[in-house]
Amino acid sequence: MATGIDGCFESKEAAIMDGVTLNGRSGSSITVAIDPVALVVTECITVTSAMRKHARWAHSSISSILGASTTPRPPPGEARATNHDRTRASSKIDLIEDDGTLTSRWGLRGKKGQSMQDNPLMSAFARLRADLKGCKNIQEFDTPSLLQPFLQVIRSSSTTAPITSLALIAITKMLAYNVINIHNPNFSQGMQLLASTVTNCRFEGDNSPSDEVVFLRILKLMEDMICGPSGDVLGDQSVCEMMTCALSICCHVKMSEVLRRSAEISMVTMCQTIFSRLKTLEAELGEEEENLEEAVTQEDMDAAKIDSNPDGELGVAAMQHSKTSLEVPGLTGQDRVSMDAGSSQLDLSKAPAEDGKEVRPYGLPSIRELFRVLSDLLDPHDKARSETLRVMALRIVNVALEVAGPSISNHPSLASLAKDTLCRNLFQLVRSENIAVLHESLRVAGTLLATCRSVLKLQQELFLSYVVACLHPRVPIPDEPTIDPSLYQGVPQAPALVKPLPVPGTNSGRNTPVPVRDRQRLGMEGGSRKPDAREAMVESIGGLVRIPSFMVELFVNYDCEIDRSDMCLDMVGLLSRNAFPDSATWSTTNVPPLCLDSLLGYVQFIADRLDDEPRTEGLPDRQKLREQRNRKKVIIRGATKFNESPKGGIAFLAAQGIIEDPNNPHSVTGFLKGTTRIDKRVLGDFISKKGNEAILETFIDLYDFRGMRIDEALREVLTTFRLPGESALIERIVTVLAEKYFSDAKPKEIVDTDALFVLTYAIIMLNTDQYNPNVKPGARMKVEDFAKNLRGVNGGKDFDFEYLQAIYSAIKANEIVLPEEHDNKHAFDHAWKELLVKARTAEDLVICETNLYDADMFAATWRPIVATLNYVFVSATEDAVFQRVIAGYSQCAQIADKYGISECMDKIIESLAKISTLATEAPPDTGLNTEVQASGKSIMVSKFAVDFGRDHKAQLATLVLFRIIGGHEGAVREGWTQIVRIIVNLFINSLIPTSFTSISRDLDLPPIPLQSPAQVIERNDKSNDVGLFSAFTSYVSSVMNDEPPEPNDQEIEATLGTVDCINACHFEEILGNVSELPVGSLKSLTMSLLSQLPEQDSPPYITVKTELPAPTPVRANGTGKSALTAADSSPLYDPAVVYVLELATILALRDEETITALGADVADALQTVIRDADRLHPVALSRTVFYLLALLRASNDHKYIRTPVVLHAISAFKQEVLQSCALPILKGIQGCISGPAELKNEMATSPDFWAVMHALQGLPEAAPLVFQIAEGIADGPNAAITGDNYEATIALLNAFATAGSVGARQEQQRDQVQRRGQPTLPPEKKPKKSEVVVRGIRALTIVSQLAGRVPSLIEHSHLETNEAWRAYWSPVFRCLITQCVNPCREIRHQAFTSLQRCLLSSELASPDHTEWINIFGEVLFPLINQLLKPEVYQTDPVGMSETRVQAAQLLCKIFLHYLVLLSEWDGVLDLWVKIMGIMDRMMNSGQGGDLLVEAVPESLKNILLVMASGEHLAPPPAKGESDERSEQQQQLWSETWTRLERFLPGLMPELFPSTTREPQKTPQRPIESAPTKDETASISSQSESISVEAQPQPA
Repeated sequence: MATGIDGCFESKEAAIMDGVTLNGRSGSSITVAIDPVALVVTECITVTSAMRKHARWAHSSISSILGASTTPRPPPGEARATNHDRTRASSKIDLIEDDGTLTSRWGLRGKKGQSMQDNPLMSAFARLRADLKGCKNIQEFDTPSLLQPFLQVIRSSSTTAPITSLALIAITKMLAYNVINIHNPNFSQGMQLLASTVTNCRFEGDNSPSDEVVFLRILKLMEDMICGPSGDVLGDQSVCEMMTCALSICCHVKMSEVLRRSAEISMVTMCQTIFSRLKTLEAELGEEEENLEEAVTQEDMDAAKIDSNPDGELGVAAMQHSKTSLEVPGLTGQDRVSMDAGSSQLDLSKAPAEDGKEVRPYGLPSIRELFRVLSDLLDPHDKARSETLRVMALRIVNVALEVAGPSISNHPSLASLAKDTLCRNLFQLVRSENIAVLHESLRVAGTLLATCRSVLKLQQELFLSYVVACLHPRVPIPDEPTIDPSLYQGVPQAPALVKPLPVPGTNSGRNTPVPVRDRQRLGMEGGSRKPDAREAMVESIGGLVRIPSFMVELFVNYDCEIDRSDMCLDMVGLLSRNAFPDSATWSTTNVPPLCLDSLLGYVQFIADRLDDEPRTEGLPDRQKLREQRNRKKVIIRGATKFNESPKGGIAFLAAQGIIEDPNNPHSVTGFLKGTTRIDKRVLGDFISKKGNEAILETFIDLYDFRGMRIDEALREVLTTFRLPGESALIERIVTVLAEKYFSDAKPKEIVDTDALFVLTYAIIMLNTDQYNPNVKPGARMKVEDFAKNLRGVNGGKDFDFEYLQAIYSAIKANEIVLPEEHDNKHAFDHAWKELLVKARTAEDLVICETNLYDADMFAATWRPIVATLNYVFVSATEDAVFQRVIAGYSQCAQIADKYGISECMDKIIESLAKISTLATEAPPDTGLNTEVQASGKSIMVSKFAVDFGRDHKAQLATLVLFRIIGGHEGAVREGWTQIVRIIVNLFINSLIPTSFTSISRDLDLPPIPLQSPAQVIERNDKSNDVGLFSAFTSYVSSVMNDEPPEPNDQEIEATLGTVDCINACHFEEILGNVSELPVGSLKSLTMSLLSQLPEQDSPPYITVKTELPAPTPVRANGTGKSALTAADSSPLYDPAVVYVLELATILALRDEETITALGADVADALQTVIRDADRLHPVALSRTVFYLLALLRASNDHKYIRTPVVLHAISAFKQEVLQSCALPILKGIQGCISGPAELKNEMATSPDFWAVMHALQGLPEAAPLVFQIAEGIADGPNAAITGDNYEATIALLNAFATAGSVGARQEQQRDQVQRRGQPTLPPEKKPKKSEVVVRGIRALTIVSQLAGRVPSLIEHSHLETNEAWRAYWSPVFRCLITQCVNPCREIRHQAFTSLQRCLLSSELASPDHTEWINIFGEVLFPLINQLLKPEVYQTDPVGMSETRVQAAQLLCKIFLHYLVLLSEWDGVLDLWVKIMGIMDRMMNSGQGGDLLVEAVPESLKNILLVMASGEHLAPPPAKGESDERSEQQQQLWSETWTRLERFLPGLMPELFPSTTREPQKTPQRPIESAPTKDETASISSQSESISVEAQPQPA
């Protein structure tokens, strides 16, 4: 054998060195360097030389060497013409010369040296050489003539293997060098002749290596012919013969392995060319598949035959002949023309085309025949074929499909073979235990489905279902202590529509891995497949999944069709389950990564198509597919319910519209027979049950039994349900079946239905007898027994024995049983028959090269994918795995975001959040947080940060999580809960910013304060070499002081790693994206935020982080600390609550849309929080109120927040609580006041609003804001002053003016400086005026302005004139007279100015009423009374004198101003008397100094002169004249003279010198007309409040 192998390789090497091997088809130009004629001659000499060296031709004539013919020879064409009437099979080689005589035997030399006639094989070469002598151009030489000598050698059985090999080499060279090409005459005929000769090669074989060399040369020549230019002229018959020859060499078991492998290689190459011709034919005949089919007749199709039998006519055995005789035919007689019967006797000069017919180039007939033969070779039940042959055939078929798979599917004659023969044999080979057969069959199946799946819809489903059944384990995923089981929920435990394994008990979960053997036993149909077989199947599945559109096609063609399996879901579930590491226990270690790669490839294809424009042309409607899927789900649920309770299932299906009328048997049976998801046992029991007779009859009526034998009809019926166990139920079924069958089939062999009933029952009993395992084989019923049991039941006669025998044979050959209860072979056969029946009406598979269905497909399959990614991420250790998984996460997120699959995004976020360990439900303990400061920077070291910094997988998960969130925030819904938990935990541990300035500047608040660290450590850049004793001392000290130990370098390093990781998450960018989210996403985020608000139960106490660290670190929740004694009873503070509320408020305030959609929920949460104000820390309460007020301002157009409710809640705070929250609350109120006018007016009219303002006005830090708010309400064009808030506004402004009394001290100090003669400071160095004084002055200015609104208020009031005057003027005057005694001169001055302006107002007095006259008794008199008090005077001794003068002047001025109106008033005399009494008191007070002594007389002089000029004060007439004055004038004069003379004697005589005092003639004025002591006391009591409010305030 070694010699044979060496010879083979030597022959191959020789062929290559001779330039024989070609790559592709050669052209028509001659490529040889020497003269082609000389080359042919050389080849002739080479062959004849080898022949002469053989004993049989050792005595050849000289002409065989010289190459000359002894007689003239007709041209080749004429020679062929003489043989025209001979057939190729019977014509004999012309061995006779023209004279028809033979003078001697071939190759023998005569006596006396006379030359004898040569052997025809030798003479043919001599003639060719002679013909070539005159040839100038080899391409003009006739092709058959050029080949004839060599072909005779090949066909001759008398030649040895080396000689035949030389002839084959010569022809191969001529083809390879284009010596023979398409330009040669009769090239086509020559190639047909060559093909026939090569396939009918004969030689003497001795089973030596040289024989195998001949076969190699034959294979090579055939390969060159088919793959070269000659392939274009070969006919179907020639190709079939060549394929027969090649297959015989491949199939011959006696050949060496090298030869068979070489034959396989050649066969593969030839098949590539042959099947690729389909594309050429399609191009020539057009795109329509019918064109190619119609161009070929059925006769041509039938004529193309290939015999794969190695012992056939063209087989190896026919080529080899053992010949040892050297005898030659007789010298005389024309009958013996060959030395043996095996010699070639064909006329090789004649072309194969008979009767002048032109041979058409090969096409569909030979291609189809080759495809048929190759498909037949795969039959696993053909015992004549070895597994090695099937492997070879599989390889060849794979090449054919690779080359022309789509073309095969386009042509019905080829597609029919692929659908039936090829798939049937191939899918059975997939079940083979031979690993080589399995590998190749899986490869072919993959190629077949990749190229022809459009016509293999049902076949593909059958194949994939088997593979899924083999590969999908039926065991639970083993629990891992380090992996949360919730991370991998969603991986199916079994394929869809497969009954789950029974659960033995509630505690069936496994905590330990299941042994491999047990796992295999627990598997499904393929549970016993070997690990290598499983790996091969996974590789095959992976190849299909790598087709970009494959999974989409599964989803559209199967998952979305009601009658098909959920192949896409099953495929994803299969890949997901086998990607888990434990799958290696029943397969190989390569399976998990292979499945993971396929799964991620599926995801990547979807991601790559995201931005493509969806192609819809010729594709199913997306909405229609959705409806079909929903209907399919309903049917599956209904079938499940039916299997549990038939009545309940039918009721459910009727309610869902699947069954139109549950009372109509046709509707019910139509569904029951039309679905395969009904349990066959339950169905049999249901239709045979008593009361369901109509359903049973209708169900059986759905069958058509025409043309069937009774056993065939019974077999047909029992494929859809199983016979019940009770005989009564069986009897009902058999009765109805017998009637239906008798009606349809009208069998001649059966008399009536009674006989049919008995026969049917007997068939059932026969079936049970033949296949009952409890019955011994020898005791089973024979056909005679069967006939005997039925004797006389056919209408009193026997059944025809042949009829019964046919029934018996059919039952014995094939059991009547449900398809799923068959053994493997019968199950497959039955399934295949059903498949072919369904395939006749099934539509072709839709090729879906589009992203139109990606959204629905991914929505249906993402759960196992994400679960797999989670498990692999947690369990992985290699970087390459992490990279693929991270890419998978990212692509899933992109897909979910693009198609709005929020559930997927939420699951990814939830999973990564769990892996990150950051999303703890309970907030981490921050009591031991330590702030470490170094080089001007600080970090917060916490247990939370240290643990995270040490967990690298958690850090990676966090980075992946935030990378996924970034840019995909819009797809997140429930996942916000996890994100919010992470953010809050990071916030309370000082790992993210404490403010939201990057997304909102609407909230004018400082950053949210955090907890104070347990201790603050300052680390200098000193040496880290600390002794053991020093470290121990530090530890003991911290323990004794109840302080946490100082963090070590490793903890600090871990914290720094945490900080870097969180910074790399780009939290600020995510917040920026969040602020731009649509309302739907923001709604989810907001609800997640609000869900984090704690219950009313108090969390541990936390202190607020101070601006400066305490000198001695204090633990926030420590014990025994005096610093916390007072704080222990303080309200609680939770910074997380503030953070959540602030972010929720910012989101709600984004725009009008968010205010509408989110405001109500946020407002409700805020109001709920402040409802428990007493238990809230001031920081939390103040900021919460601010958020609520900010939301109130923005949501003024909405009704979910009521302003009075909010203000009432604030005013209800305790005074100390309200004051501690003053600034944020006031900022919020100020924002509302500066907002919409309606809101401003509503707030300004609320008593609670003014209550809050008055409560906070006294706080120095709050006073500026309170004043700004009051100013905004009282001043400006949009002032909100109404009758309801007028008095409250003036009272608040009065309080601000009163507070300005602190300015008195600064003024008095300045007076002291001036008295001491010290130099006055320049203006730039003078102390700045107190803001309190400025506010007081401004307050009085506003009060003065408010006085201008009094007439309008009075006009619009519903009060009486007198009441209205008192209601609106009195508050102003009370305020002003109060401030007229303010110790601060500037405020007093402003108050006097404003008072004078008000008193002189043209709107003040009116002749319609006398209420205005109260300006004297209620304003001026009480004012002067207060000024005359010593305690008031002492508040500013220097300034009060001037104030008294101003008051006296003001009194006189006002009296004169309204003198005309007063003159008409009856009480003018009493008023004037009171004024003079006031002046008397001022003159005699003793504290006014010279200013008052000078001012009072002057003021009185002016009054007297004006009164006199107006004749209000009329002197008495001269003596003797009548007194014409009125009684009032007389009294006025008399009282004036009398009163003035008391404290200003001489004043009246001075002013009225011609007048003397008139004796008292009139009655004395009543007592009340004089300013008695009681009146003075009354005036004093009216102004007590003024004196109190005007007391100097402390500086």
